[in-house]
Amino acid sequence: MTGAATMTEPLLEVEGVDKSFPGVRALHDMRLELRSGEVLALVGENGAGKSTLMKLLSGIHTADTGRFRLGGEPFEAASPRHALELGISIIHQEFNLVPHLTVAQNVFIGREPRRGRLLLDERRLGADTAALLERLHLPLDPKAVVGELTVANQQMVEIAKALSYEPRVLIMDEPTAALNEAEVETLHELIRRFVRPGTGVIYISHRMEEIKRIADRVTVIRDGEYIDTLDMASASTPEIIALMVGRAIDTGAKPENVRPDRDVVLSVEGLSTKALLKDVSFDLREGEILGFAGLMGAGRTEVGRALVGADRLDGGTITLRGKRIRVANPAEAARHGIGYLSEDRKRFGLLLEQDVRANIALGALRDQFTSAGFVRDRAAREKAREYVGTLRIKTPSLEQTVKHLSGGNQQKVVIAKWLAKDCDVLVFDEPTRGIDVGAKEEIYQLLNELAAQGKSIIMISSELPEILRMSHRVVVMSEGRVTRVLDAAEAGQENIMHFATLRPDENPADAAELGIEVGKAGQP
Repeated sequence: MTGAATMTEPLLEVEGVDKSFPGVRALHDMRLELRSGEVLALVGENGAGKSTLMKLLSGIHTADTGRFRLGGEPFEAASPRHALELGISIIHQEFNLVPHLTVAQNVFIGREPRRGRLLLDERRLGADTAALLERLHLPLDPKAVVGELTVANQQMVEIAKALSYEPRVLIMDEPTAALNEAEVETLHELIRRFVRPGTGVIYISHRMEEIKRIADRVTVIRDGEYIDTLDMASASTPEIIALMVGRAIDTGAKPENVRPDRDVVLSVEGLSTKALLKDVSFDLREGEILGFAGLMGAGRTEVGRALVGADRLDGGTITLRGKRIRVANPAEAARHGIGYLSEDRKRFGLLLEQDVRANIALGALRDQFTSAGFVRDRAAREKAREYVGTLRIKTPSLEQTVKHLSGGNQQKVVIAKWLAKDCDVLVFDEPTRGIDVGAKEEIYQLLNELAAQGKSIIMISSELPEILRMSHRVVVMSEGRVTRVLDAAEAGQENIMHFATLRPDENPADAAELGIEVGKAGQP
């Protein structure tokens, strides 16, 4: 935490704010207080009103009623530019960057230094950006093209752009969704340097362990209304979650161990790609949830992509129920009964402009819902209705456009698509990224139910608590290799992090001491 919780002077105040859209009351009697020199966590389920409140503060929307004060003075942000002029800067969850421009051009877009009235001063632009990045301790090249950066570095560009305005209030919406643990700590150090008397941070996140580390207080909202504000030092995670969802949630349940005599459904041997993977081997049993852990760049996502043919193999074999298969693309993987849920569900998993029925039927459209070239709409509708009920998808109707659903319900639609295809092996890449704690619990319950039905699940996740809670076994990776497969009883955060940072090809002595045969890592 910042250590600033003793400061009580209000920096930003929201009182009695209402906001409605056609047919929807988004906020009612909302209030919030950000103190000078503090980090205030703002939490709530998806749809609780967090984004609407932030859009009011940043000038995207205008409140119907209510009062806003900044530094004790009334204000109303008339536009995003006006909010920046007032000293309120926001980092949205969805990046607002121009991919073909450089880091420097993105940071100072619309404010580029010029020579005369027309000519861009490239030298000064680069120097100003370099000075800003050095001050923020961000290891970015001002000349790098943003579209060629990793997602984590793109997030850092967004942060640099927001801080370049020298804001008094910095709003961060899910700032660590694409960051690993080391990068999260770098971000938190940056926040600690930013927060001082006269400034403050509103930190929106679903990650409870992060909030406990960085925030001084936490404000909980639910269904568009203020619920409570707690001192983080004395608040417990179950207490915060119960306030968010209006009910107590069991956050400690783990699935029972899968019996070792269960059939091996999927066997991978020596999987390699030119880009990263090296000799990756593992088995997946019937009814098992096999977690994949590792730092960013370890190769977890690449394993999932290689399994379904999204990335080209350079070597290795894939055996499904005793039969060796070749998978050229995700459609072919689906024909073999292997479904892939990408970490970017909006880009690769859904047709956002289509309705719920169309998305659920999409995977099995050719096999089950087409006859003589025509779509069997009634059959597709019945199947969609079945999975909406089974997976508890919250939607007004099957005709609801998917982009209007919450993140958790979008994820359930992707799952329904592969279940409708009758896939026995499901690869989940970051299954709960960007969804709230209540929706996470529903996804966890759903995964356990699928495993109990005999489905075999590979779960790739950056969140160690999620891996530890859900996995029967954990495959740990580092730099494209499997460094260890841990049983649930062996898996702990320290143990996983040890193997996630181990490089057996560079440290053979350490590997031998740990009982790992170099080049054959990965077997328990």
